[in-house]
Amino acid sequence: MEILLEELYKTDLQIEKFHPRKVFLDEKSYQITGVAQSGKTKLLKSYLLTHKKSSYLYINCNDVRIDVDALNKLLPSFCNKNKIDILVLDNFVPEFSFPNVSQLLIASEIFYDVDFLEHIELYPLDYEEFLAYEHKYDSSALNHFFQLGGLPHMHKVPHDERISYIQNLLQCRLDDIEFDIMTLCAKFMSQKLSAFTIYERLKLSRKISKDKLYRSFEQLLAKRYIHQLPKYAHAKATKKIYLCDTSLKSALSVEKNFGRLFENMVFLELLKSKSELYYADEIDFYLPESDELILCKPFLDERRLFKKLESIEAFLFTHGISKVTVITMNKEGSLAHPLSEVAIIPFDIWALGD
Repeated sequence: MEILLEELYKTDLQIEKFHPRKVFLDEKSYQITGVAQSGKTKLLKSYLLTHKKSSYLYINCNDVRIDVDALNKLLPSFCNKNKIDILVLDNFVPEFSFPNVSQLLIASEIFYDVDFLEHIELYPLDYEEFLAYEHKYDSSALNHFFQLGGLPHMHKVPHDERISYIQNLLQCRLDDIEFDIMTLCAKFMSQKLSAFTIYERLKLSRKISKDKLYRSFEQLLAKRYIHQLPKYAHAKATKKIYLCDTSLKSALSVEKNFGRLFENMVFLELLKSKSELYYADEIDFYLPESDELILCKPFLDERRLFKKLESIEAFLFTHGISKVTVITMNKEGSLAHPLSEVAIIPFDIWALGD
């Protein structure tokens, strides 16, 4: 193992052009979590490359050459001998132990409770981050975002290989049951879906225990491949399901529903805001902290919008809603309403706003 450590220590790290993210690393020790291809490794390497080469050691814990027990025994003395200040354990698993270094950085899909590490959750690109990859910012940028989603590497995948790329990525990272759950979640994206419903459907096509399916479902939630949205004031109601990236929809399902895809995109932008978030009857998103409702209407028909507002007037009045934001593909404006301010905003303007 000493020979391997020497090799890793001497290896020059290389990354292609790095586009800054909204999260960044400083001198603190961090645990970075995120789904596959969200950019964890590139963020780590870009940080290391701002330091003297002799001051850091990068280890990919997935390296099949590593004998974990032997590495754990050698690593403390190796770091001490070479005066290594920064140690990176990429694709970390708990079998690896931590030597005494000035700065420790670990990355994984799963969050591990390590009390001295600050946690950074790295999501796929949001729209503002996505624009850094575009040659120019015009109407085509939003269309590219719908086509590619937020996985940074998708910009380098040829158009005819994108579906197989995502399928292969998921099959590599997930077990068979997790993959089947993801496929069903893609079909029901932006709709109410419970683990029990998934079990009832999957047991028709494969042998599976309810306990195993529930564990796999919880694992996907923990790794943030899927997200759940609760119903306001109804803790036991079935939650809505969303995918970690909209590109997974077309890779796992042939069903087309732009409205649900659009809603998932809006959800992912809201997710990063860390705001308290719910759905309600006839309402896509309710943000109680700001007394705001968000309605997703990619292709707005104002007559239908008036009817929608009439149907939710009781909710507007009861909860003192001061603002209704209607997110569209390209329409902009406002509506007069006796109870709330109604703003109509295109997605790209809304996503780039505060």
